[in-house]
Amino acid sequence: MSNKSSPSLNTSTEQAPLPASFLAALADIFTAAELLTAPADCWTYGYDNSRRHVLPQAVAFATSHEQVVATVLACNQFNIPLTARGRGTGTTGATVPLQGGLVLSLERMNQVLEFSPDNRYIRVQPGITNQQVQDIVKAHGFFWPPDPTSAAFCSIGGNLAYNSAGPKAVKYGTPRENTLGLRAVTGAGKDLRVGVFTSKGVVGYDLTRLIIGSEGTLAIITEATLKLTPLPEATKTLRAVYQDVFAAAKAVAAIMAQPVVPCALEFIDGNAINMIRQYSTCDLPENAGAILMIEVDGQREGLDSAAQKVADSAKNDGLLDIRVAQTREEVQALWQTRKALSPALRKVAPKKINEDVVVPVTEIPTLIAGLDELSKQYQLPIINFGHAGNGNIHVNLLLNPDDPEQSARAHQCLDEVFSLVLKLNGTLSGEHGVGLEKRDFVDRELDANSLELMRAIKRQFDPKGILNAGKMLPLG
Repeated sequence: MSNKSSPSLNTSTEQAPLPASFLAALADIFTAAELLTAPADCWTYGYDNSRRHVLPQAVAFATSHEQVVATVLACNQFNIPLTARGRGTGTTGATVPLQGGLVLSLERMNQVLEFSPDNRYIRVQPGITNQQVQDIVKAHGFFWPPDPTSAAFCSIGGNLAYNSAGPKAVKYGTPRENTLGLRAVTGAGKDLRVGVFTSKGVVGYDLTRLIIGSEGTLAIITEATLKLTPLPEATKTLRAVYQDVFAAAKAVAAIMAQPVVPCALEFIDGNAINMIRQYSTCDLPENAGAILMIEVDGQREGLDSAAQKVADSAKNDGLLDIRVAQTREEVQALWQTRKALSPALRKVAPKKINEDVVVPVTEIPTLIAGLDELSKQYQLPIINFGHAGNGNIHVNLLLNPDDPEQSARAHQCLDEVFSLVLKLNGTLSGEHGVGLEKRDFVDRELDANSLELMRAIKRQFDPKGILNAGKMLPLG
């Protein structure tokens, strides 16, 4: 077993004061209302949803592409670390300013720049929230498929930086499949326009997909052209209850092997079910070992038949119960199980470790069985749920991180969780990203030649290494 562990929580760093000439340059770029330098004012912008914190030395609020360009050029001139930030909902420490320096908040860049329903795209600034985009395009009969749980709060720029997807990715794909083009500023301060405004285009290298998911280490996104999808006429929701995870995983493979692709296929294991039962009034069989929440969408005509095909494929010897909701109230009742999970987890372990790993769908039973063994070995409860249709499982280690001995056991357990995932031909992250939490494990998944090439790409985009330094790729 590797001795690697998660990087330690860092609440303060010894930093040389920012040069007066650099602060003067910032004052020329931003108004007084757009620039913070007092530690008490900057404090909030030193952390994200990972519990990690490093105090930035200054915070600037950009409202235009030109301000971003000028800021990056100033940081290059004075060699100041620069961390771009959306709304801080990420869980991996990717927006924590490890080296202090300047945090560039994009939350005020929240405008719609162009909306072309006939061409099925919307061009937006990065600070607009996912939900705001959904509300705008819904009125015209469209949606943007990426729908993370934090949609009401997270920004489009953050979605793109992490390639955050959500349940609908099983049918509609991730931000990489739903973004036509970007405007961005490299770490060298160069203005980029990448991608297209059309549904097809193969000119040059695909820099759009390269920048998406790069966690602000290559360039800062200032505009995004999002590909829109027509809203389905109707949806059908099903809940299938199984006696164990092996039966549920067998059903997942069968569902994904037939022609009707669900728009959501969510998995909840037995440990999660038992916890939900303690904290909610959900109607669940006592012997439930796993649950699948399934949603099918499309044209109203023929949807009943499509839902029935999915239901038939979900049936096996381990199925205990399957329900198809017929009314909106029944849909809400079926989803109550899934919605009860997060509040229950917050009550049980508000400082849990939550890692989103991905394995081939056929390996889900082996993964869950292995996690159960690790739970017993390290005497830590492990709760598992997630997007079963693409094998994206959220592994939750419940612990009290203020207990040093328990925290040490948890990080040893996490080390073995990652080893298990890679042994099953999986990947260490599906949508939460790498940031700091998984940085020191990345070289287990990527070979040395790949890492060397990625570091060379980083140097090409960001020669001085000022953008989000110390993230994503292992140090060295």
